[in-house]
Amino acid sequence: MMYPRIFIVAALAASLAWIGASPCAAAIPPPMRGLRDSLRSLARSSDANVGIAVEDLATGAVTGYNLNRSMPAASTIKIPVMIEVFRQMARGRFSLTHVMHLRAGDRDYGSGDLAYAPLGASVTVKELLSKMIDISDNTAANMLIRLVGRRRINAAMRAYGCHHTYLRTAIRTDVSSVETNLRTTPLDMLTLLVRMAHGKLVDTWSSHAMLEILAHQEIDTLLPEPLPDGTTIAHKTGSLHDVMADVGIVYEPGAPFAIAAMTSGLPDPQLGRDIVRRASLLSFNAMAELAEVRASLGLPNRLADIITPAAIPEAPDVRYWTGQALAAGSGG
Repeated sequence: MMYPRIFIVAALAASLAWIGASPCAAAIPPPMRGLRDSLRSLARSSDANVGIAVEDLATGAVTGYNLNRSMPAASTIKIPVMIEVFRQMARGRFSLTHVMHLRAGDRDYGSGDLAYAPLGASVTVKELLSKMIDISDNTAANMLIRLVGRRRINAAMRAYGCHHTYLRTAIRTDVSSVETNLRTTPLDMLTLLVRMAHGKLVDTWSSHAMLEILAHQEIDTLLPEPLPDGTTIAHKTGSLHDVMADVGIVYEPGAPFAIAAMTSGLPDPQLGRDIVRRASLLSFNAMAELAEVRASLGLPNRLADIITPAAIPEAPDVRYWTGQALAAGSGG
């Protein structure tokens, strides 16, 4: 969709002048308005509960549909678990090489293969993080929840302003209440992703490390599916019963964005896949259009502040394990 140049300049000036302020305070530039309308149409035309939140990382402009709707988190709840693991590592409580041992109460057979390991099996925190995120292993998640504490995970979410994201129990996919026990909203997930993209989730090193884990996600059938080959995306999927979701950061050069696309009450899982994929492509195209407008007008942006996935060093800077990074005000 093409917009009159004077209209674009005025709208973008309003949305970009505030850079550094709260993202939600931004005016919505024309390409984002078109995206909002398209996402609304996509959601309303489907026989499902849909919530989608999108942020242009270059400007902080946010749009979506049902951004604050409480949704079953499914395995996207593993992002908050990972965050609390890094928070406690930053405080020196344990390290990536810390070894845990499988207990019977950790097992959940809904996803992953660790549940079939013998009791007492030894697994490092680094291995558990990889299994929990990249192959969505529920047993690995439960071991990490046991390590850091469910209440502390929930407290961390409140500290980040994500008041609708919580775990009432460990991950138990064989109980009917699982969809009410693990909850979040598209905007809560977006908030976490955006902080991570700007290096302000726990600290810069941890943000890099978490993005690296998310970038190795092996389930690439949702957000990445419709995007051009070679597009870098750090993301976490979630699927359970009638729930389908994917949340992540798309690193398109010059047009990076964060997206949380969530569905529930699906009559058919394929409908959820179609909605998430369509939301991904609509957002990708809108961000590309917005980036082109920004570049042609020479408008300011935050691209220099955005960090990308980076390999996790075996021996990170000791400051990140003594609490000094947090004390220095690097994001909590």
